[in-house]
Amino acid sequence: MFELKKKDQKARRGVLHTVHGDIETPVFMNVGTCAAIKGGVNTMLLRELDCQVELSNTYHLHIRPGDRLIHDMGGLHKFMNWDRPILTDSGGFQVFSLSSLRKITEEGVTFASHIDGKRIFMGPEESMQIQSNLASTIAMAFDECIENPAPYDYVKKSCDRTARWLLRCKAEMARLNSLDDTINKDQMLFGINQGSTYEDLRIEHMKTIAEYDLDGYAIGGLAVGEATEDMYRIIDAVEPYMPENKPRYLMGVGTPLNILEAVHRGIDFFDCVMPSRNARHGNLFTWEGKINIQNERYAKDPKPISPTCQCPACKNYSRSYIRHLIKAKEAVGMQLAVTHNLYFYNELTRKIREALDGGYFESFYQKYRNILGERAEN
Repeated sequence: MFELKKKDQKARRGVLHTVHGDIETPVFMNVGTCAAIKGGVNTMLLRELDCQVELSNTYHLHIRPGDRLIHDMGGLHKFMNWDRPILTDSGGFQVFSLSSLRKITEEGVTFASHIDGKRIFMGPEESMQIQSNLASTIAMAFDECIENPAPYDYVKKSCDRTARWLLRCKAEMARLNSLDDTINKDQMLFGINQGSTYEDLRIEHMKTIAEYDLDGYAIGGLAVGEATEDMYRIIDAVEPYMPENKPRYLMGVGTPLNILEAVHRGIDFFDCVMPSRNARHGNLFTWEGKINIQNERYAKDPKPISPTCQCPACKNYSRSYIRHLIKAKEAVGMQLAVTHNLYFYNELTRKIREALDGGYFESFYQKYRNILGERAEN
């Protein structure tokens, strides 16, 4: 299902063949937690922005409107009118981050809904059942997400439990994909590597789950407060032990520079709420660097957000106008800003793919690693 087409040192160019179409990698997945991108970007506009994969969240959709409702509506693709691949997060991160009252056992986790406080139980089987009802293209395994830093002994026990949960996820998905009323009988399963910032635990856990022959492998539990250097260090440590013939996903990452650096280290898939979240506050990404459109310097600026950008916002509106809309808290200003940032992230991975195809990724990397993280001069 995954075709590794080319390598440039560790950087990889590939394609994942799925029942909902091919995913050209490296790829950025646009985050629509509740089956919608925050900021008013609908699926019709997502196609215009060249989004390949939409990402939704198991926990949130289970809470509201309910995964059985979505199943009865024909699955998430029909529900949100999206015919390209969808990846669903397992809900594990939300279970551990949104609920302060939770109890972890070998069976799973009992926790309180952040909506109404209702007690909910979720384990590997429940997460797989919810994701099967959603009928996503790729389902993520249920894992324990721990804080960084965490005690070494606890992290080790957590890794062992996550590995056991992964085997239960695999068995349950196989069962679900064999049922008559399952919408997507070709649903894929990605496992998640954990281990906090301990290199030996990360490597040991990766070696263990690599033997499970899954459809893809993710590195989880990063970009949650640790130093950027620690994130890169862990990627460097784990990458040699990730199966080369399977896609590699760095969860919840990150800035444009993070993505460029991670591709350079051998990662294929990315997702992050940053482009939409930052845009809603006027923080925009361009090939010239970052800008804050709310700054006074843009009040009378007739130029587009970026002179080199072909997104709908840049082709039709000025910095001055978009700044006014965001300052006035007009919804259309937020939509234009989110549109721009999502276009930029999708263009970033497209240009990375072009650089890999053309054999000039290293020079591309060296040029933009010194630009993407800095503020634009003009």
